[in-house]
Amino acid sequence: MFNIILAAYDGSNGAYAAIEKAAELANLTDARLVVLTVFRHHSMLEASLSMVRGSSEAGKNMDDVMRGVAREAAEEAKARAKELGVERVSAFIKSGPSARTIVNFAAEKGCDLIVIGSRGLGSSEGYMLGSVSHKVTSLTDIPVLVI
Repeated sequence: MFNIILAAYDGSNGAYAAIEKAAELANLTDARLVVLTVFRHHSMLEASLSMVRGSSEAGKNMDDVMRGVAREAAEEAKARAKELGVERVSAFIKSGPSARTIVNFAAEKGCDLIVIGSRGLGSSEGYMLGSVSHKVTSLTDIPVLVI
């Protein structure tokens, strides 16, 4: 039924539920599970205005900080999938606009299902412009399961 399942993960409750459902489906169909965490590139202006910088982050630019957070989230999701019995699971991080990056990555990896939470950690603009899950469903021909 499914060979490669992509689970989008941003650390939100919805994404956690999506990982659990994707793991269940991977176990049922003996599919490979691919976890993707997408982080957004920050402009120099955004980085200079950020209040995220702590003393431990001195010398790092915002992209490096965001990449580190994304890597931790992806590894957390991968570990959870393994706890749930998925043997073939890998985790990736990418930078870019969330919905388009998810769709492009799924196509590149030959995924035949995308599993995503209905609400993630997106900004308040998601309420006006549409959620990432909504955008993903409108940008791809790959089946999308929204949790």
